[in-house]
Amino acid sequence: MTRPILAALLSLGGTSLTDAEKRLFERYNPLGVTLFNRNLENEEQAKLLIRNIKEVIGREDVVVAVDAEGGRVNRLQAVGYGSYASERVLGKIGSEEIAALHARLIANDMLKIGANMNFSPVLDLEYADTTASLQGRCFGDDEKKVSRLGKIMWKIYAENGICPCIKHMPGHGRAIVDPHMQLPIVHQNIKELERDFYPFLQNADCPAGMTTHILFPEIDADNPITLSAKGIREIIRKRIGFKGLLISDALDMYALRGSVVERAEAAWNAGCDVVCYCFGKAEEMKLLCENARFLDDVSTQRFEKVRKVFPLGKKSINLDNERKKYYSQVNQFADDEVNYDATEVLHQMLKGEK
Repeated sequence: MTRPILAALLSLGGTSLTDAEKRLFERYNPLGVTLFNRNLENEEQAKLLIRNIKEVIGREDVVVAVDAEGGRVNRLQAVGYGSYASERVLGKIGSEEIAALHARLIANDMLKIGANMNFSPVLDLEYADTTASLQGRCFGDDEKKVSRLGKIMWKIYAENGICPCIKHMPGHGRAIVDPHMQLPIVHQNIKELERDFYPFLQNADCPAGMTTHILFPEIDADNPITLSAKGIREIIRKRIGFKGLLISDALDMYALRGSVVERAEAAWNAGCDVVCYCFGKAEEMKLLCENARFLDDVSTQRFEKVRKVFPLGKKSINLDNERKKYYSQVNQFADDEVNYDATEVLHQMLKGEK
């Protein structure tokens, strides 16, 4: 008999599974986990950790997700792999060939350790006053260029066995404050927001997507998109036409209010297929699991699109020549992005609180 799958991506506190985490993962059968810098030390450790996670949960299709966009947001650097250009640099270059090569190289790195989902590419537009947490992580402010490069990138990830996850739906670029720290409110009307929706509409066939914790009063005056049934139903599912697996951005962000359980309940009720819990606190995860939802029939069908992407025996290969070609192009462009990784800032804040 098939076990129900917990509609959540969980996390862990360190570089190996604790006994408590093993019991929790084994009992509740989560969709998967998200890994951060605190979980990764080197290639062998990462491979062993991911293998252990899959063995404990007991499914071959366990999602093992990382943020490997390039630029300052690239958890694979913690494994010891090289750096990659930011989306800002890729947008400056504007080459579909280089964007494709970027995705192929990162996908190959992920295959080496057994990860299978990348929270990338970012399809937000970058404006002059876009919050520092997002600056440099976007292809630019031209919605057609963002759509084009984003499509090339996520398709290459998928062709190479890594499930892409476009973000942050339906558009994060107009936020001028960081949702990791507080709730952004964007007052533009729907007509103005159509530019921000456009890259997501053009890439609505991507197998997975992530919501944004932004309040758009023109869409829902009371709830940020992640917690908004109207926003998810009317904008993400209907106007954009997204049919893939919808994952909440991190529940831990300070843009959201209430306990982790309350946030998760609100996200599921709003229409998120899966919630993402990132802080790795054992007690919070236990409460989340005890009060959790499992994938329903519709979400299971959406997850099937993700499963079809997974490697199924695909191995990493030597891409040294391709890597040289890539760096010969991207190193010609200065990367002036902001040195601010909000997720890691939050982790450091929490560390200081203990």
